[in-house]
Amino acid sequence: MTPSKRLHRRLALGTVLLLTPAFATPEDSYLLGPDSEVHAGVPQGRVTAWEKLPCQAYPGTLHDFCVYVPAQYDPSSPASLMIFQDGHAWLNPAGEMRATNVFNNLIYRREIPVMIVVFINPGRTAAQPEASASDWGDKSTNRPQEYNALDDKYARVIVDELMPVLSARYNISKEARDHAIAGASSGAIAAFTVAWHRPDQFSKVLSTIGSFTNIRGGHAYPDLIRASERKPIRVYLLDGLNDIRGVRPSDPEKKYNPEWDWHAQNVRMLGALTEKGYDVNYTWGIGWHNSRQAGAALPEMLRWLWRDYPRTDDPHDRANRTLMGAASAPTPAPAR
Repeated sequence: MTPSKRLHRRLALGTVLLLTPAFATPEDSYLLGPDSEVHAGVPQGRVTAWEKLPCQAYPGTLHDFCVYVPAQYDPSSPASLMIFQDGHAWLNPAGEMRATNVFNNLIYRREIPVMIVVFINPGRTAAQPEASASDWGDKSTNRPQEYNALDDKYARVIVDELMPVLSARYNISKEARDHAIAGASSGAIAAFTVAWHRPDQFSKVLSTIGSFTNIRGGHAYPDLIRASERKPIRVYLLDGLNDIRGVRPSDPEKKYNPEWDWHAQNVRMLGALTEKGYDVNYTWGIGWHNSRQAGAALPEMLRWLWRDYPRTDDPHDRANRTLMGAASAPTPAPAR
C-alpha cells in the first residue's frame, strides 16, 4: 500500500469514527441486525387475525392470540411449533424483536425448521383491555397470576386449550422435540413453567430477562431444579447486568433483596441447570429490563435452540443446501 493510499485509508476510518454516534445508555448499543429486517426475494409468511381463546383453566378469561404461518408451510408435512407469551411484543413489526422477520429469514436459509409460530397474550376478562406496547397487562389483566405462579394452570391453557385448536387447523408435529416456548420477563418464567410441568409437550425454552424472582415464588426454581430429576428440556437464558437489581422503588430504605434481583436470579437458574446436566446456554449482556438486547440476539438464540433439527446431508443431493422457497401446496384457510 502506498503512503498516499494509507493516508486516505486513515482519513476514511477517521470519518467513520466521527460519524458513528455515541450510545447514550447500555441498551442503545443493542442494534437489530440484517436477520431482523425484511429482504426482497425472501418469502414472507402471513399472520392471521387476532382472535380470542376462551379459557377453562381461568374461568371468565380469554386469551388473544394470532398465528404466523411461514410461506414454506406444507400441510402434508408436520411443522414444528413455537409459542411466544406476551405475543404482541414479539410480533410488533416496528418493535424491539420483530420475530416474524427473523423467522422469514432463518427458515429461508434452512437454519431453523419450518414452524407454526403462535403469539399469545395474557388472559383477561371481556371488560379488560388487550395488552399493548405501553401496557403488557400487569395492572389490567390476569398476567401477574398466570405468568408468575409456579402451578400448572397456565400450562393447561397452552397444552389443553390452545394446542388442540392449533392441531385442528395445522399439521403440527406431535413430538416434544419439535415444540418450543418463549417469553420475556414474566412471560419467560411462564414459558419455563409450561415446559417444567409438561416436558412431554415442550423440549425447548427461550427466556429473556426472565422474572425468576419472588413475584409469586419464582426464586424457588433453582432449588426445585436441583431437587428434581432432570427433565428433557433445552434452555436459553438471556439477561443484562442492568436488569432490575433487587432494590424496590417502593422501599423507602432502598434495602437490597436478592429475591428481587433479576440478574442474580438468572445466574442462579444457570447454576442449577448446569449442575443438573441440562442442555443450557446463556448470554449476560449489559441490557436493562427491556427487549433491546433480546431483539439483537434473537436470530442466534433461535439457531442454537433448533441447532439439531432433523435434516439430511447427502453430498450427492443439494436439496438441503439451497434456499427454501414458498411451498407449492395450498395455503391453509385463515384462522377463524
